[in-house]
Amino acid sequence: MSRQYPLDRSIDDAAQTPLLAKNCELDTLDSDEGVILFERAGGHEAHDVQRSANTHFSYEKAVDEAGFGLFHGMLLVVCGWANASDAVEVLCVSFLLPTARCDLQLSSSDMGFLTASLFLGMMIGGYIWGYLADQRGRQNVLVMSLTVNGVFGLLASFAPWFWLFLILRFISGIGVGGSIPVIFSYFSEFQPRLKRGAMISALATFWMAGNILAAGLAWLVIPQTWLHFRLGGLDIQSWRWFVMFCSVPSLTSALIFQVAMPESPRFLMEAGRETEALLVFRRMFAVNNRGSRKTFAVTGLNVSSKKTERKTRSCGTFTQRSFYLIKRGLAPIRKLFVGELASRSSCLVVVFYCISFGYYGLWMWFPELFKRAEDGGSPCTNANASRSQTQDNQSCYPVKTAVYMEGFITAASNLPGNIFTILLMDVIGGKALLCCSLLLSSVSVFLIYEAKTKAQSVLISCVFSGVSVVAWNALDVLGTELYPTPSGNLYPTPLRSSALGFFTGVGRLAAIMGNIVFGQLVDTNCVIPVLLVSALLFTGGITALCLPHTRQTELT
Repeated sequence: MSRQYPLDRSIDDAAQTPLLAKNCELDTLDSDEGVILFERAGGHEAHDVQRSANTHFSYEKAVDEAGFGLFHGMLLVVCGWANASDAVEVLCVSFLLPTARCDLQLSSSDMGFLTASLFLGMMIGGYIWGYLADQRGRQNVLVMSLTVNGVFGLLASFAPWFWLFLILRFISGIGVGGSIPVIFSYFSEFQPRLKRGAMISALATFWMAGNILAAGLAWLVIPQTWLHFRLGGLDIQSWRWFVMFCSVPSLTSALIFQVAMPESPRFLMEAGRETEALLVFRRMFAVNNRGSRKTFAVTGLNVSSKKTERKTRSCGTFTQRSFYLIKRGLAPIRKLFVGELASRSSCLVVVFYCISFGYYGLWMWFPELFKRAEDGGSPCTNANASRSQTQDNQSCYPVKTAVYMEGFITAASNLPGNIFTILLMDVIGGKALLCCSLLLSSVSVFLIYEAKTKAQSVLISCVFSGVSVVAWNALDVLGTELYPTPSGNLYPTPLRSSALGFFTGVGRLAAIMGNIVFGQLVDTNCVIPVLLVSALLFTGGITALCLPHTRQTELT
């Protein structure tokens, strides 16, 4: 939909902020980098005037004209690798806990804070990067966030002290928090409407691939005692090699996006950059129709007349300028809870909180719980014995490979749920899948509490893994399709990445609380966090019933 904006928008903005507008310099710069990258020459202007309105294609029609084929397959692989790299970076912490706890002298409480630090970074990074992606473009933000993720993840492998390892994992989490919401916005904006649900579901399956990769690397690397050596005063154990390897996917993904990937055509149209958007659509058409004599019919686009403005103000105190920037940065959050967006946003806050507390609170502790059930019995009934062993500084070596084998099996159990989602997302719709998956996940977690043997614990964990992944995939689709609404005139700025960043931030807060709760109670009252997870998942499933249906909706 083409959106019109007054040319004197900067004057209106100044009038709305009189405290800062007085005696200030306003430099209005164009587009997402503040510079006009493409201007039409005078000769083209007359041609543009003569073109009738019906030669200008909307975003959805232009995507359809570009076709569906090899380009989208290549895009799926590239974006999928980025999604998998985030999964590797997030989940690697859970696999290193059974051995790193000895080298870093960690208590269960310390392990809870370590997993929580990553999610704290993700919570902060999710909104910051999501906001920047809506203002400055998806591709550049993805490059930067993936680089932060990989570089600081790599540095963490050399941290000799727990507090330094904690800080570096926190900064790495800031990078992860940015790439997760932005990658789904970026990917969805290349997809034709009728294929979007299935393709986003396919992208979500790469989280499973990253999970399997992290579990496989842990199984392959951590038990290898021959990797141990000393580097100066630092004792390099096998788990440090594992952390190094886990940073490689993020770094390679950042390089691919920098070298080979275009900007989102939807973002370019919103920014008024018609020429660049047309180039992206033509590239899509050329790849999808290679060897064909077809010509691309789109010669004009219904782009927004908006010129994204950046105002530099040279007056006011530091506090005033900071307040203005904070207010501007938080503006998208306020818009999420206005008008018809308010009810769906409120529901998504509850759903994201419940599923994140439950999934990450439990999933990050699976390897440790499996280790506690190594001698048979339920993980919770063996908690006190495990605590006494930790207090006695029991050696973590030689590493018991069964823990990582079970983690690998649990990760692989995502596959049926992912296949189910891809096949049925565009048939059933994200809302129905989300509700059913959360309710079934609640039941499976309750059964973990009832498990009496190690085999039962692993089996029920696999069921939880296969069912809960359906909820995550459905949530990825719903999150991209719910914002903005068809009545887009009420919401003149892009909200998709900002919304996803905000809701994933809510989820990270829940993940932090879930990991701290598990860290504090897993040794003394293991039953409490397990039953709490079950109750929250049930609450999320009931709340999801209030969300609107979005099956095959257009991206407005």
